[in-house]
Parts: sequence; structure tokens; C-alpha cells
Amino acid sequence: MTRPARAWLAAPALLNNLQRVHHYAPHARVMAIVKANGYGHGLTWVAKVLHDADGFGVASADEGVRLREAKVRQPITLLEGFFQPTELPLLTQHQLSPTIHHESQLWDLEHTPGAGPLDVWVKIDTGMHRLGFSPEALPDVLQRLKACSAVQTVGLMTHFANADNKFDASTKAQTDLFMALTREAQAERSLANSAGIVAWPASHRDWVRPGIMLYGASPVIGLSAADLELKPVMTLQTEIIAVHRRRKGEVVGYGGDWMCPEDMPVGIAAIGYGDGYPRHAPPGTPVLVQGQRLPLIGRVSMDMITLDLRGRPDTRIGDPVTLWGDGLAVDEIAERSGTIAYELLCCVTERVPRCELPTV
Repeated sequence: MTRPARAWLAAPALLNNLQRVHHYAPHARVMAIVKANGYGHGLTWVAKVLHDADGFGVASADEGVRLREAKVRQPITLLEGFFQPTELPLLTQHQLSPTIHHESQLWDLEHTPGAGPLDVWVKIDTGMHRLGFSPEALPDVLQRLKACSAVQTVGLMTHFANADNKFDASTKAQTDLFMALTREAQAERSLANSAGIVAWPASHRDWVRPGIMLYGASPVIGLSAADLELKPVMTLQTEIIAVHRRRKGEVVGYGGDWMCPEDMPVGIAAIGYGDGYPRHAPPGTPVLVQGQRLPLIGRVSMDMITLDLRGRPDTRIGDPVTLWGDGLAVDEIAERSGTIAYELLCCVTERVPRCELPTV
């Protein structure tokens, strides 16, 4: 591990964020969402730190099996269910709970010999219009699942489309529809993602499903992570590997898009889009050098970025550079880059070592 780029992981921050989930939804069980390699933090590391979570949510059986092999014993939900009926023995073996969202999956459960018994979740489409059974189909789906020998228990869930906007009435409409559809059902219910947990308390039913808030980013428009007392779990860092004096009028980086307005020091840091730093981060995007905000200049390269060091002309080779995390919110970098914190965290590449910060 000679290259200085590192993703430092703070277990206390992750535990703090789980406690914030309990603060907002004190009566609900927590299905911690750890898909996409724990939002880039490491699937098994996140699950081990969150050993007090009531369950975990992943995208697929592959992720679920990895958790079981890591001795995770809590319920594990496959949020996309299964993709082929040949997966069903694997789900049974590892006690993985698929989400059933389509007629084809229902048919496979009914017609695959030796499948189950499985605990399943039924996804209802209340307005996201991505996955899920229509409200009209729900009674027949539940009747068929009740008669299916492969099914042990049935839970009911939906997914919000616009919960990040606390002024958007569609979330209340989705909640009201879900509650009306499931009022008579003897089943556990789950609606709230991170935004639902924070902004829509009426959605807090039996289970909540926090994702991005666990990792220290804000799930709600207009509220920062600090406003919600969430702490960054990942701090992405590297080091200065060169410092140069550039003359007024010299251009920096590919395309010659950025011109030095005066004689000035320019720093080169060892990180780029090959590590997951956003290629479209524009000039002016801040980094921290020795704790001071300094702006990006020029284009992001695969392995390097260039920095305006006029605000800290004493910068030297080896000085640490923070791209996001402790002291610099990932939400800010995402907004500057025209994306969301989810993408930045998930896209930190494998060549960046994940290193747990020592606890004091």
C-alpha cells in the first residue's frame, strides 16, 4: 500500500448514526441497508460494526451469502429478491428473505420443487413505479403466497419516490395508500427509508430501512448532516506529491481550461477518478489541506488533482489532503459535482484501501 490514497472508516460515527435512527424511530426495528458493499465502506465491516441492528438489507443473494459467511445471524432481506429460480435452494440454505415484486417470482415460488420455507417481503407499488405489485393485484398475491408451501411468513413493504423533499405531498399519499391496502393484513410492514425516518414519522411502522444516513450524509433536502447530528463514517484522504511555482498565464491540466491569474504555488495530490473522486468536480471544489479549505483547479485526472495553494503557500510534499469526510461534508462535494453523496461513496474504487481509524 505505497500510494497515499486512503478511505479512513470511523466505527464510532457509524454507531452514532445508528443511534440517530433510533432517535427518530424509537419504536421500529432497524433493517440497516448495506448493499453496494456497504455504500462503499465494506459490506462485512459495516455489518460487524452494526451488530445491534435488527436486520440487514442487501441487493442480492451474493451479498447475503457473504454476510452469512461472516457469521452475521440477523435476518437478511434481498431488496431485489431473486433473479432465477435456481437461487431458491441457496436462499433456503442461508435463510435469506427475498422481496417478491413481480409475477414471475411468485410463479417460481409456486413451481420450484424443494424451495423454502422462506420468509418473504411483498413489495407494493404505491407511486414509485419502479418495482412492485399494483394495489389491485395485492389481494390475489397474498392469497397465493398464503397457499404456497415455499413461503413461511410474509411482510409488506413499499418504497418512497420523493421522501427527501419534506414539502412534497406524494410521500403522504404513498403512506396513506399503503396503510389502506394493508390495514387488515396480519403482517409486518416497512415503508421508511432514511428520508422517511427523518421527515415522515407516520411511515415508521414495524421496520425502518436506513441507508445513506447510516454513513453520515443527509437524506433530506435543506438539512445538512450536521443539522441531523449525523457523523461522516468515511474520510477520503491522500497526500500532496508535488508543489510547483506557476507563472501568470500558464494553464493547468488537460484541455488547458484553467489559467493562473498570477504567479502562484500549485499542488498535485495523488487521487483522481480512478480512485472514485468525481471527474466532473469543477474548479473551486474545496479540499482540506492541513485542515484549511483550498480550491481545486484544472480538470480531475485519473490519478491526480491540482490545487490552488495560494491560501496555504507553506504546503509541502506529504501534507495530508482530505477530499471529503471529517471537516468537509460529502454532500457538499456531491452538490458541487452535480451528483449525490450515494454515488460518491459507492464509487470509491477497490484500489483505495479501507482503513479503520483506531478508537481512543
